[in-house]
Amino acid sequence: MADRFAGRVAFITGAARGQGRAHAVRFAEEGADILAVDLCRQMPSVAYPMATPEDLAETVELVHKTGRRIVAVHADVRDPGQLQAAVQRCVAELGRIDFVLANAGILPVAGEQGAALDAFVDAIDVMLKGVYFTITAALPALLAHGDGGAVVITGSAASFKPVSVDFASMTHGAAGYTIAKHGVIGVMRHFAVTLAEKNIRVNSIHPGGVATPMVHNEALAGWAADHPAFSAAQRPLLDTPPVEPDAISEALVYLCSDAGRYITGVALPVDGGQIVK
Repeated sequence: MADRFAGRVAFITGAARGQGRAHAVRFAEEGADILAVDLCRQMPSVAYPMATPEDLAETVELVHKTGRRIVAVHADVRDPGQLQAAVQRCVAELGRIDFVLANAGILPVAGEQGAALDAFVDAIDVMLKGVYFTITAALPALLAHGDGGAVVITGSAASFKPVSVDFASMTHGAAGYTIAKHGVIGVMRHFAVTLAEKNIRVNSIHPGGVATPMVHNEALAGWAADHPAFSAAQRPLLDTPPVEPDAISEALVYLCSDAGRYITGVALPVDGGQIVK
């Protein structure tokens, strides 16, 4: 169904590439205008190359090809002020916000970087505090039009099962990732309960390994090869190819559309059965 989001605006963090880019394009195809936010620079605790300004520019071009408008902002989800400024610019240029896709994430488990305590701190700051900051920054705009809305937080299979599977794979970065992704279920439930009377639905989605640069990179591949128990734990129950970002985008479209109008407070795995294996 095309244009089910006509006249709506989606605020997406981590939008320069991977799942965030896929969400931006898919929601634009459904008629939404987009606020795309990404850090677009490297964090020292992350061993793989992170998104660049050129990546975000490519997302902008892909959204433009759908005929929709997009506001792209370099902003750090760890900084509430930067997020508030991005929201204010979005409302000034696009008029409103209806959907919040709190997607920004890092996977700081590999290499010397992942073994350092800074990796734990950064994981919590980006994927737990950053999710809370994203939603609270968007709330004034979500509430202003009175039409309700939807929030979807990107969790992980690691919201239910730790990244580290034995002593050898225990790193500060893996602990931070696990704890942050467990924590966002609490964030989701907090907002699902408190925003229900405003007709704002809040859910979280929990992919397994998705075919994105965060997962498919030399640093993580090398770390996984050194920790075969970790690699075995990532295999899904179903005999399926790696999850493509588009599959996660389709689930988000469902949760934000009228098809998902009765769904709130749900932590939805899209993981090929990895969690229950």
